[in-house]
Amino acid sequence: MIVSLHVNGHAEQVDVADPSTPLLYVLRNELSLRGPRFGCGLGQCGACMVHVDGAPTFSCLLPVTAVAGRKVTTLEGLMENGKPGKLQQAFIDEEAAQCGYCISGMVMQAQALLNSNPHPTDDDIRRQLEPNLCRCGTHIAIMRAIRRAASV
Repeated sequence: MIVSLHVNGHAEQVDVADPSTPLLYVLRNELSLRGPRFGCGLGQCGACMVHVDGAPTFSCLLPVTAVAGRKVTTLEGLMENGKPGKLQQAFIDEEAAQCGYCISGMVMQAQALLNSNPHPTDDDIRRQLEPNLCRCGTHIAIMRAIRRAASV
C-alpha cells in the first residue's frame, strides 16, 4: 500500500505492507530520520514524539495511514537553514543532554509549547514535559534550555 506523507516540508511516498505500521517505523526505516526514537512502544516515554499538524504525538502508537496527507514534523524539521533551530541550539548551549535518548522528544514537546505559548512559566514547562521521561536526570538543564529559548 502506498501512503502519501508530508514530512518536514517534503512530500513523501512510502510503500507499507501493513497499514497499521507505526509512523515511527516508517520515519526511521523508510525515510531514514533518526530524530524520533523507539523507547517503550507504548506511548509512555516520549522518545518517539513528533508533531502531526503541529500537535505533539507519540509516533510509536500512530498507524502511518492515520497521517496520510497531514503535516508531520520531526526533530530534523526544526532545523533552520541546515543549522539547529533556536530551541535546539538552547539545548546544546545548556548541555541539556546526557545520554541524549530522550532529548528529541523533549525538544518536540518544548517546541509545541513555545509555538502556543512563547513565554511559558516553569509550571507550564513541567506540565508540557510530563509525558516525557529522562532517566539521566538532566531535567534542570532541560528547563534552563527551554527558558533560554523562550527569552530569545
